[in-house]
Formats: sequence, C-alpha cells, structure tokens
Amino acid sequence: MRITGHLAAALIAAAVVTNAAGGEGRFPAKPIRLISSYAPGGGNDTMARALAQRLTEAWGQQVIVDNRPGANGLVACEITAKAAPDGYTLLMASIATHAINPALYRKIPYDPIRDFAAVSLLGTTANLLVVHPSTPAKTVKELAAYAKSKGGLTYGSNGIGSSQHLAGALFGSTFGLNLTHVPYKGTGPMTNDLLGGQITMAFANMTTALPHVRAKRLVPIAVTSLARASSLADVPTVAETVPGFEATSWWGIVAPRATPAPTIDTLNFEIVKILGAADMKAFMAGLGAEARGNTPREFDGFIKSELAKWSKVVRESGARVE
Repeated sequence: MRITGHLAAALIAAAVVTNAAGGEGRFPAKPIRLISSYAPGGGNDTMARALAQRLTEAWGQQVIVDNRPGANGLVACEITAKAAPDGYTLLMASIATHAINPALYRKIPYDPIRDFAAVSLLGTTANLLVVHPSTPAKTVKELAAYAKSKGGLTYGSNGIGSSQHLAGALFGSTFGLNLTHVPYKGTGPMTNDLLGGQITMAFANMTTALPHVRAKRLVPIAVTSLARASSLADVPTVAETVPGFEATSWWGIVAPRATPAPTIDTLNFEIVKILGAADMKAFMAGLGAEARGNTPREFDGFIKSELAKWSKVVRESGARVE
C-alpha cells in the first residue's frame, strides 16, 4: 500500500487524536495543572481559564488553573521547571517570563530555553499608544516632533520591566526621544493618572485602553503590532511610520524540558485546534488579542527571537531589578 503525503498526515493526526482521547496508557489519563504566573483577573489568568475549559471539554480530563503570582512570574516558572516532565504540569508563558525577566533580573531560578519545552504560541496583543486629549499631537510623527519640541515627555507603565515600559523604551530609542518613564503598581493607577493629565502618554494594554478611547477620554495614536488591530482598524501602526517596529505582548504554553515529544505533540494538536475554532477567536478578539497557534519548533524559535530582542531593549533602557 502506497501512503501519500496527505494520507500520512491524516494518519499522524488520527494517532494524536487517539492518544489524546484518554484510556489506560494514554495521555491525558489524569487531571492537568496549568500554572498561571499572575493573580486571577488579569490577561494571563483569563486566557488560561478559557483554554483550560476547552481542553477539559475535549479530553474529559480536568485541566485546573493554578495561580502562582509573585516576582513577575519567577515563582510560577521555577515551579514548572522543577515539575515532573510528564505533561501534567504546564505553564502559561508570556513575554515577561520568557523574554524580559532573564535580562531584567541579575539572577533568576530558571533558564527560559533550557528548562522548558515549547508547545504552542496562544495569542498576541498589541499595546496601544494613547495620549491625554490635551496633547496636540494626533499622529506618530506629530508626537515625536512634539516630544522633541518639549525636550521630552512622560509616559506611564504598569511597572518596571513590563511590556508597557519597554515598548516606550523602544519607541524612545527608535525616534531619538527623551522620554521619562513613570512606573506604577499596576495598570489601574497608571490609567487614572493618564486620564487626569499627570502623565502625557502610555503604551497601554489594549483591553484596558479601549473603553477610554471609545469614550473619547484618551486619544489613540498607534498600535504596536505589525498589522492594524481588528478592534481599531482605523488606528495606524507605528510600523507604518517606522517599518519593522513591533512591541506586542504574547502568551503561550510550555512544559518542563524533558516532557516526551509524543505528549508535546498531543498537547500541541489539541491547543492549535482550539485556537482555530470560531468561538475562541471571537473570545480573544474581545480581549483585543489575536489567536495564534504554531508548531513546538516554531514557538521555540519565536521565544528565542523575543529573548534576543527584548534583552537588547532592557540593556539599553537601563532597567534592572535586584
């Protein structure tokens, strides 16, 4: 019997589905723990719970979200890295845990590449460059010119080393601007000061900024993804002014490094399938995010490229947490 490329692919997919269906000797045969690096209610936790619910429905095995906040994700990463490599402990990885922390902290209890096996990218979300309505600039070029004319501007973030902080650092270095970073203990306090005019601009979380943009309390200048956001299709990207500019946040699933390849493939198959479903795409769009999904090898390469990119930005920004 001759096996064509299409038939071979179908057989592989069928084998993965069979493996995922459960049963003695099959994966998963017991509940799975999905560790979220942050407290309940944030984007990382929200995404983790949406995925856990759908995996539970697909497999008939409970996928339980375990929130382990602390030290900007270091606690959750250490727990996952030291867990048994059997596929029953997974981590919601993010730009902070796998691209920023290794450069931000002098010492961390894990290696973002050596200690984890990539499963799949889940989604990406752009930061939204917004300004207080009193700011005369309405475009990227006008904002850069305004910043130079004022000798610099203030921008807020939800903390040192966050994607909001480093998006601003990248923007400042790209345009040669003197931007003063004002870190806050969370997005809420930062947004309140931006609305009150205490700071001029921010690279805000899309989900948080959208209601204020729609209410005309903040003015959107640009999104930091390479393509325009579907939720704000009339707002340009920074890349339309400076080709290649990108500062997106992301989530993905990783497992302990020695997790068997067949188990990684089973996880990847089901997760990518879920991400392709219309309801999941709609759910993520409501968060201001784009559903992704790729192979373990592609996600591993993505993590490495993000690590190199943001390590450079962290060094140039001078940010450091002891």
